[in-house]
Amino acid sequence: MKKDGCPYCQKGEFLAKFGVLAFETETSEVIVFKEQKHKGRAIVAYKKDHVAEITDLSDAERNAFMKDVSDVAKAIQKAYNPDRINYGAYGDSLGHLHIHLVPKWKDGYEWGGTFLMNTNEYASDEELEEVIKTLKANYKA
Repeated sequence: MKKDGCPYCQKGEFLAKFGVLAFETETSEVIVFKEQKHKGRAIVAYKKDHVAEITDLSDAERNAFMKDVSDVAKAIQKAYNPDRINYGAYGDSLGHLHIHLVPKWKDGYEWGGTFLMNTNEYASDEELEEVIKTLKANYKA
C-alpha cells in the first residue's frame, strides 16, 4: 500500500526535491541524488509498497531488494572507481525503506566521516542526466 506524503510512494514534486528517478527494477527504484559531491551517489528504494523496515519483507523480497542494492553498487564501482561506497539506511522521519549509496575517494570530500544527507548544492540537470546515463550503462542485473 502506498502512503500519502511519502516521496517514494507519491513521486512527482516530492521526489524531485532531492532526486531524479534513473531506472526501475522489478523490486526497486534507483534514484540519482541531486547532490552529487559524491559523483554517482544514488538511492535504492523499495517500490512495491510503503515498507518501513527491512524486517517487514519476506526473505525473497529482502533478497531481491538487497540484490538491487548490490547491483547498483557494482555499477557505481565500475563507472566511478571509488575507494569505498558508504551505505546509509535512515528512516526516522521518512519511514520508507531505502538505502543511500555514497561513493567516496581517499582524501576526497567527507572521506573518513559520515556523509551529509543534503547540502542543498545540487548538480545541474545536465550533470544529473550524465550520471543517470553512466549508471544505466554500467548496470547489470
